[in-house]
Amino acid sequence: MLFLNINGRETAVRSDPATPLLWVLRCELKLTGTKFGCGVAVCGACTLHIDGVAQTCCTKPVGQLRGAKITTIEGLDGAQARALKAAWTRIDVVQCGYCQSAQLMAASALLTHNHKPGPADIDQAMTPVVCRCGTYPRIRQAIYEASGQKRS
Repeated sequence: MLFLNINGRETAVRSDPATPLLWVLRCELKLTGTKFGCGVAVCGACTLHIDGVAQTCCTKPVGQLRGAKITTIEGLDGAQARALKAAWTRIDVVQCGYCQSAQLMAASALLTHNHKPGPADIDQAMTPVVCRCGTYPRIRQAIYEASGQKRS
């Protein structure tokens, strides 16, 4: 048995240490907010936080994550998270919604490290998460709003 720090709690995991974190979260722990997209870490749908950094988890073996602090969309909390979620709702960012948990995780990591990001900062942070619906302008607007900036 392996123990991981997931959403601030020590969690027992019975999966083989080679199992990707995404599948442990979704299948074993029933935390289904983190989505499967490509399985090769290029679409970003499985983005979550590992030690505060936005990372994909579809190719990360759980055995390599001992001691890491893992935060999923289910554990995204605090004033900044509430501001992002409120902006997402107010601006009506979501279209199909599939990538939105990953988008929120990437935006949260960005604002944690850069409280007033500019356009290039947002592009760099958000580019790894693909949105097939193309809601990028609304995502950018929501990030600006959540950071207290007025831009469109």
